[in-house]
Amino acid sequence: MSDVPAPGPVETDYQRVERSDEFQSLRKAFRNFVFPMTALFLVWYLLYAVLSTYAHEFMSIRVGGTFTVGLIFGLLQFVSTFVITTLYARWANNKFDARAQAMREEIEEGQL
Repeated sequence: MSDVPAPGPVETDYQRVERSDEFQSLRKAFRNFVFPMTALFLVWYLLYAVLSTYAHEFMSIRVGGTFTVGLIFGLLQFVSTFVITTLYARWANNKFDARAQAMREEIEEGQL
């Protein structure tokens, strides 16, 4: 019998990268932007759904011609989607993508 321990499972490249400080920092930055933005949008959407269901008279108020508060809130759902998308794209371009690309290059060169 040999006193050499049996080899354990081999760590994959992804597992090695996932443990790195750089990856954890990048992941934290992503979550710090995405989770609050998602929560904000869901609250806004649920407010619209709840008002549509339970505040029928309020949502039926006419605001110039045939436009109602409900229609305006519904259209603002689309506007908020575009605003969030624009904010994310700007944030990613200015603060996230360069860090992710640098990390990718380090991984591909075997430095990380």
